[in-house]
Amino acid sequence: MIALIVRRLAGLIVTLLLVSAVIFAVMDLLPGDPASVILGTSASPDTLAALQKEMGLDRPLAVRYVAWLAGVLQGDFGRSYTYGVPVAGLIAERLSVTVPLALIAILISVVLAIPLGVQAARHQNGGWDVFSGLFSHVSIAVPAFWVGLLLIILFSTTLGWLPAGGFPGWAGGVGAALMALLLPAVALALPQAGVLMRVTRSAVLEVMNEDFVRTARSKGLSEQTALWRHAVPNALIPVVTMLGLQFTFLIAGAVLVENVFNLPGLGRLAYQALSQRDVVVMQDVVLFFSALVILMNFLVDLAYLLIDPRLRAGVR
Repeated sequence: MIALIVRRLAGLIVTLLLVSAVIFAVMDLLPGDPASVILGTSASPDTLAALQKEMGLDRPLAVRYVAWLAGVLQGDFGRSYTYGVPVAGLIAERLSVTVPLALIAILISVVLAIPLGVQAARHQNGGWDVFSGLFSHVSIAVPAFWVGLLLIILFSTTLGWLPAGGFPGWAGGVGAALMALLLPAVALALPQAGVLMRVTRSAVLEVMNEDFVRTARSKGLSEQTALWRHAVPNALIPVVTMLGLQFTFLIAGAVLVENVFNLPGLGRLAYQALSQRDVVVMQDVVLFFSALVILMNFLVDLAYLLIDPRLRAGVR
C-alpha cells in the first residue's frame, strides 16, 4: 500500500510539472502584451520597453518559466497586474466562496441522485425508473446558468425568500452567507445530479445481478436490506469516480453561475483575469485547477482501495 501511494505521488508530481510547463507556454502564446494592456495604446516605445523589462517580459521563455515555478514552489504566486496584490491572497479569498459553493452543490447532488438512482434500479422499468429518467434528461439538458436565472425570478423576484445575488462575506454571519450560496448551489447541482443518478442506477443494476446479492436474498434478507447492505456499497466505485470529477468541475466550471449571481468566486476571478489580460493570475488559477483535478484523481484512487477489499488484495 505504501509503495503504491509513493508511486502515485511521484506520478502526480511529474504530471503537475508537465502541466505547469504547458500552461506557461500556452499563456505566453496568447495575443496581447500585458505591459501594453497596462499602459494602453498611447504609451511610448521607451516606456513600454521599460515596463516589459521591469515585469521580466524581455527574458527568454525558459528563464521566465523557471523563475515562476521556483516562486510557486516557495508559495510566491506573483502579483496581479490588475489588482496589484499577491495572487495567493486573491485565490485564497475567492476559494472561501467557491469551495463552500461546490460542497453545497455536491451535497444537494448526492441527496437527490443516489436515492433516485437506487430506487430506479430497484424498480426497473417501473414508475420510479420513469420518473428518475425524466428528471435526469431534463436536468442534464437545461444549462445551469438558465436554471439560476429561473431560480432568481421565482425565489428572489417573485417570492422574495432568498437574495438574487452578491455575497455578504462570512464575517456578516454564516446564515446570511449560506443563504446567498443556496440558489447558485442548486443551479449547479441539478445537472450534476442528473448525471450522478444515471451512473448510480447503472452501477446498482449491474451489482444486483451478481451472485452474492442473490445469495443474500436466498438466505432470507429482505429486498431492501440486500439492496442497501450488499448491492449499494459494491456499486460505489463508479459513483465515487463521478463525484470526484463533479467536484473539480464545480470548482473550475462555475464561471457562468458565479457571474449570474455576482459571486466573487474563483471562476469569476479567472474570467476577469482573461478579459483584463492578467497573465499572472490566469497562470496561477489554471495551475490551481489542474492541480485540483490531479489531486482529486489521486484521492479517488485511494478511495477505491478503501471501498473495495478486492483491490486491496490485488495490491498485496
